Amino acid sequence: MQVPLDDYVWSAGVATELVNTTAEVWHGDDHLPDLVALVAFAELHAPDAELPELARRARAADLRAVWALRVTLRDLLDRPERDNLIAGAGELTSVACGATLVADPAHAGRTRWALGLNSGATIRDALALVCGVGVLGVVHTLGEQRFRQCGASTCRGAFIDTTRPGRRRYCMPGLCGNRTNVANHRARRAAARQAGQLTVR
Repeated sequence: MQVPLDDYVWSAGVATELVNTTAEVWHGDDHLPDLVALVAFAELHAPDAELPELARRARAADLRAVWALRVTLRDLLDRPERDNLIAGAGELTSVACGATLVADPAHAGRTRWALGLNSGATIRDALALVCGVGVLGVVHTLGEQRFRQCGASTCRGAFIDTTRPGRRRYCMPGLCGNRTNVANHRARRAAARQAGQLTVR
């Protein structure tokens, strides 16, 4: 498996999604509870067949290793000091067997740098490498201020903001952002009703 170094947006997205599968984020409901869920996660987030294939070969011990990886990633996102992020991502990418040039599928005849895994790598190794590349790429390209906690008051999620403007506020904008907007709308309506009742009196 090869993880392109310039594809940090995808890699950081995988890291964000992996961190946010925990029961802590979902109020007691783990979104990566078993090997079937691990395969589904890999299939959803992989650009090729290698990550899902590693997930399909996984056993219970591999799943526990992925759970431990989530904890490691969350610690990085919770303490986004530059030196801490670089050291942590360096440990994650230490599973790589070396850097190489691979074909760039977007540009015929061009290549790009990638880190590879050896043939005995596990799904945990692959996810660690992907997430480590994401963290390093974002620190280098966008800065450590892009590692954030979810802005929704009811959410314990964290995320890596790779958007161009860098103003993302929620770990899952479609869920946490919508919930916050609905709550704010209801609060405004309740305040307007209250103000109307006070005026009538």
